[in-house]
Amino acid sequence: MDSDSTQLQQAQLAAILGPDPSSFETLVSHLMSSGNEQRSQAEVLFNLCKQNHPDALSLKLAHLLQFSPHVEIRAMSAILLRKQLTRDDSYIWPRLSPSTQSALKSHLLVCVQREDTKSITKKLCDTVSELASGILPDGGWPELLPFMFQCVTSDSPKLQESALLMFAQLSQYIGETLIPHLNTLHSVFFQCLSSSSNPDVRIASLGASINFIQCLSSASDRDKFQDLLPSMMQTLTEALNSGQESIAQEALELLIELAGTEPKFLRRQLVDVVGSMLQIAEAESLEEGTRHLAIEFVITLAEARERAPGMMRKLPQFISRLFAILMKMLLDIEDDPAWHTADSEDEDAGESSNYSVGQECLDRLSISLGGNTIVPVASEVLPAYLAAPEWQKHHAALIALAQIAEGCSKVMTKNLEQVVIMVLNSFQDPHPRVRWAAINAVGQLSTDLGPDLQVQYHQQVLPALASAMDDFQNPRVQAHAASAVLNFSENCTPDILTPYLDGIVSKLLVLLQNGKQMVQEGALTALASVADSSQEHFQKYYDSVMPYLKAILMNATDKSNRMLRAKSMECISLVGMAVGKDKFRDDAKQVMEVLMTLQGSQMETDDPTTSYMLQAWARLCKCLGQDFLPYMSVVMPPLLQSAQLKPDVTITSADSDADIDVSDDESIETITLGDKRIGIKTSVLEEKATACNMLCCYADELKEGFYPWIDQVAPTLVPLLKFYFHEEVRKAAVSAMPELLRSAKLAIEKGQAPGRNESYIKQLSDYIIPALVEALHKEPETEICASMLDALNECVQVSGPLLDESQVRCIVDEIKQVITASSTRKRERAERAKAEDFDAEEGELLKEENEQEEEVFDQVGDCLGTLIKTFKASFLPFFDELSSYITPMWGKDKTAEERRIAICIFDDVAEQCREAALK
Repeated sequence: MDSDSTQLQQAQLAAILGPDPSSFETLVSHLMSSGNEQRSQAEVLFNLCKQNHPDALSLKLAHLLQFSPHVEIRAMSAILLRKQLTRDDSYIWPRLSPSTQSALKSHLLVCVQREDTKSITKKLCDTVSELASGILPDGGWPELLPFMFQCVTSDSPKLQESALLMFAQLSQYIGETLIPHLNTLHSVFFQCLSSSSNPDVRIASLGASINFIQCLSSASDRDKFQDLLPSMMQTLTEALNSGQESIAQEALELLIELAGTEPKFLRRQLVDVVGSMLQIAEAESLEEGTRHLAIEFVITLAEARERAPGMMRKLPQFISRLFAILMKMLLDIEDDPAWHTADSEDEDAGESSNYSVGQECLDRLSISLGGNTIVPVASEVLPAYLAAPEWQKHHAALIALAQIAEGCSKVMTKNLEQVVIMVLNSFQDPHPRVRWAAINAVGQLSTDLGPDLQVQYHQQVLPALASAMDDFQNPRVQAHAASAVLNFSENCTPDILTPYLDGIVSKLLVLLQNGKQMVQEGALTALASVADSSQEHFQKYYDSVMPYLKAILMNATDKSNRMLRAKSMECISLVGMAVGKDKFRDDAKQVMEVLMTLQGSQMETDDPTTSYMLQAWARLCKCLGQDFLPYMSVVMPPLLQSAQLKPDVTITSADSDADIDVSDDESIETITLGDKRIGIKTSVLEEKATACNMLCCYADELKEGFYPWIDQVAPTLVPLLKFYFHEEVRKAAVSAMPELLRSAKLAIEKGQAPGRNESYIKQLSDYIIPALVEALHKEPETEICASMLDALNECVQVSGPLLDESQVRCIVDEIKQVITASSTRKRERAERAKAEDFDAEEGELLKEENEQEEEVFDQVGDCLGTLIKTFKASFLPFFDELSSYITPMWGKDKTAEERRIAICIFDDVAEQCREAALK
């Protein structure tokens, strides 16, 4: 920067920070300017003030906040001040002098008392809370709590509301320090909720009390506030009755949070609370958004299994009311012409938000409450809907059946005949949308009630799907019938499928030549799945099918056909795997040429071809085995690139108003961790997971042939053992670890790694094994823990003798940790079984969790077996330490499986180290 402009900046700064307040006010108004240039200049000056004159800047902002006559300037000052006092990169509090800190604190409290504009008061309370959350816990603002108590007990509704807003935001930071004041707070909240004539005060009190209750760690402390519930519900009802729906929605959101985190708090008044919510959900005069929130509340309660399992199942009349409400929501659907043209993916044309909420909630309700509760209710409602004259009711019944299948699978499998008859009768319905819904139900039931459905009803279901493929008037119905063949065949053995192949394959070939792209795509996926399920039985169709598949691969080059081409790759590779290398070899060469050309071309980031191609290459590799090696140099670079994708992550604070922008992208998933909300673009994660799985496939398939790539793959996958954004990525990285070691070992043994010897395997094993042990220590999912132990066991089998004593020590210490953590989880489950609401559904859940736990223990046994076989007598000192962890597994209170594993471990010791074992 030249000296003239530096001088100009210095002059501007001097004016801004000088005695005349108008220059600073102008700066703040320029920060709000819509003109980019004016705004960027102002930002430069503002940042200079912040870097070089933080004291002056803070005091100027506080002064404007207190004295500026312009509402928008005061609002902006509050926002700017809050940003400076937020504990992140721009946090300037520690750089301020004690006198500035003290002045700022008193300015803020004076502003809270004097400010009359509601929107600014809210921003002020945010600013105070933001600063207080950082300095209150260390005693940095002793005046604040007395000030808040003074406001909340004053006669001014405005001050009461301000204090309550601050309590709500601060309770997570100061909840514990307020315990001595529990009784005072209880009476304050009670007073504000029940006696204040001001609705804003009541809503603020609702927020403060819910937030406060959630931060109390002791159940008995929380119970002291139970008598607030009727007033909380009253606040909600009054807001609705007086037409203040936006306020009511805020209240509902707070109550949903309470239902999710503290369901037991609601237990004593459960009947009243759930009753009120269902009344809101049934009130057609209310906005949809309000009714949806009331339903969300009830569903959240039903899902809060950890702390309130059987509570909701004890309210049968409510479950049938809720089911009826959700069924009615499914009727909110119109017969949109766009659905029938089937030119684009308008699969949900005509569906309302009511319809999609109803659909999602049926699924969640049945998963959380289970079949014993839901099926009796459904079997009363659904037949009546199917018997009604309106097509919407038939459609709703079939959609509901598909939605509840996952959660009710065990009970529905027992009544399979009624379910199948219900669905298959609707294949003849005059309305195409109803026929579509019947096919949709078959697809869903094939997944959720398979393989029972396939074994018992293939003679009814497959011919029905085949005839639905003839519905040329309704391409969407045809395409969906093809997709349902995919679901049906996935859970199917070749002997069930083979007798139907002639009919199905010939129909799918007709659909492949049908003009509608959507139908062609459906036919391709179905063919792929049928080939995959029938394996060598598919050989007789190969010669008639493959030419069509290759034609699509070569000719579908338009942007509008990208998905069609991607699916043809999938289909070709699955057919190739089904029929085997000898039959596929000649076509494989041609297909590889096309894929290599595509691989070299510039594809757009959202092109589905990329991930389909990654998977097709891996299948071709499985089919061709070592003949695939020449293509690896083309396949690996893009694959590594996909495996190294960085997740596209947005982080905001969990209570911030700035919602993660999901509008333009369906594929964003949000998770809340502590006080942060994290939004992750799922498409990136899917591609990354696919790539990691493929790397694992290649290493597994090509064995020593994979050796040249190990040095690039290991550093890509090892860090992903701790990739907590996506389980599939972790699983794939875990399975790849032993494959990499095996590949290196074989390459060296077979002389295919010139210049490398055993020390290379040691180096690789020193990198992989400690990383696995460390990841195991931090792994949150029981199932992945079991996979990690399995991988660790295989790694020790490959490179065991190369481990040094300290590495064995780390493994042994981690095994102790695993056994301890597993016992703790089992104890917690046993406690859950004693809860007063414990019932059969919860028992099923516990049984599944305990089976997972046995899998972990089984893997521990295998690991120890391998260590004993590898190190023999030299492992005994370690075994002595472990025996105190393993001996309890013989106990009478343990399962047969645990006792069996313990016996096997001692048996290994006896077999491998006879003389020492006699001890």
